[in-house]
Amino acid sequence: MPGEVMVEVDGRTLKISNLDKVLYPMTGTTKGEVLHYYAQVAPVLLPHVADRAVTRIRWPDGTGGNQFFEKNQPSGAPSWLRTVKMSSTGSRGGGDTIYYPVIDDLATLTYLVNLASLELHVHQWKVGGNGRPKNPDRLVIDLDPGAPAGLGECCQVALLVRDRLAEMGLASAPVTSGSKGLHLYAALPGKKNADEVRDLAQQIAQEMAEERGDLVVWKMTKALRPGKVFLDWSQNTGSKTTISPYSLRGRAQPYVAAPRTWEEIEAGAADPEEIDHLLMDEVLARVEAHGDIFGDLLHQA
Repeated sequence: MPGEVMVEVDGRTLKISNLDKVLYPMTGTTKGEVLHYYAQVAPVLLPHVADRAVTRIRWPDGTGGNQFFEKNQPSGAPSWLRTVKMSSTGSRGGGDTIYYPVIDDLATLTYLVNLASLELHVHQWKVGGNGRPKNPDRLVIDLDPGAPAGLGECCQVALLVRDRLAEMGLASAPVTSGSKGLHLYAALPGKKNADEVRDLAQQIAQEMAEERGDLVVWKMTKALRPGKVFLDWSQNTGSKTTISPYSLRGRAQPYVAAPRTWEEIEAGAADPEEIDHLLMDEVLARVEAHGDIFGDLLHQA
């Protein structure tokens, strides 16, 4: 077909199509540029998605068109694509059997991104050799601002949560989500199951809300959120996923779920003008200069 090319990636032959297709109309960013981003960022992204079932959000007509979630391996997937067989859970699940792709290498990443899988969402647990979930190896709290609160307020709350986690002996790493707020991760030793990790995250969120009720809310009631930062602890539930660090977002512009330094978060807390979400070119420049700051921060305990 016109517009198709065959490429070799890690010893796999892949058919890549429509490299000139615009996936981000506001910036004119093409599929070829998106594929380049993921290829360049792969060395730091892959360790954080490897051995995890991946749910994708696809924009086949670009971010100006329709989107859809995809859990199952795509129709016509190559035989070498690694999958894990699990029963789907949660509100969209219904107990159906799902063959989730697992992104362990650049070939799989390239194959899925070529299908306009702009967003990669993963659980906080890895898949064991028996295809069953292991205990989570990280905890995540989603800091979601309710207008007029914004990223600056999220930075203020992130510092409070960081200090609380440090008191518990847990190293943490911040990620600007590329959407509205922040994701704050903490490395775990894998001794607690998903329910226990969810309960721990809820406890932290509730304690923060009790201490700083002027700034923090932990309950999901949307009427409570304006002007405050909602600490979403529920993404630690075993069936839920979170956008992976270094993944693109399907927004008007190619923003990224971008790992940040604590110095940047401190600057944003002091002055909201000092922090914003990052575009893919900015993230690539940071990775080239500093490598994987997310993994470095997450394992500093």
